[in-house]
Amino acid sequence: MQRHEDANAPAHLRETQVDSRQVFRGRFLDVRLDTVRLPDGGQAEREYVVHPGAVMIVPLLDDGRLVVERQYRYPVGRAFVEFPAGKLDAGEPVITCAIRELAEETGYRATEWARAGILHNAIAYSTEGIEVWFARGLVAGERHLDAGEFLDVEIATLEDLEAQAARGELTDAKTLIGMLWLTHWRAGRWDLHWQASPNPAA
Repeated sequence: MQRHEDANAPAHLRETQVDSRQVFRGRFLDVRLDTVRLPDGGQAEREYVVHPGAVMIVPLLDDGRLVVERQYRYPVGRAFVEFPAGKLDAGEPVITCAIRELAEETGYRATEWARAGILHNAIAYSTEGIEVWFARGLVAGERHLDAGEFLDVEIATLEDLEAQAARGELTDAKTLIGMLWLTHWRAGRWDLHWQASPNPAA
């Protein structure tokens, strides 16, 4: 996801790009060092990561329980409970990515999908935006993990996850946002507009 200037940002807060250079290019991360003009006319440097974007799925079983994963995250050295998620391939429609990631990581296919919104999980140093989708009408199947991917699939209630969060065990930002959406939707405060899966056999 490339960074975009917001033309409606207040002028007294806006920073304008003067120069940009790539300082590292990995398999999917692109690290930039930009020089920017500050609102007072001064200049500063901004380091950030250009990220292709991602999708997260909140998978709802018919009995109201949730499909989650437990996965080891190397940068912080621990296993996290998370909702299924994955990065977008270049030019890939978001719903296609959501269907693919849910099936590959958990084995579940969904008959209905609803887009909740987008979250920006690291606005100080990354362009990453994570699309939040809900899936229901789940049908279990065989999963197909990527090479080098290891994770456990678990079933939990929202109350289970809330208790883990209260104890400081569940700290993944995207999963906490998914829980927030789910809580508000179930309470009738936030809407979800469901649609049939565009690829029911996926």
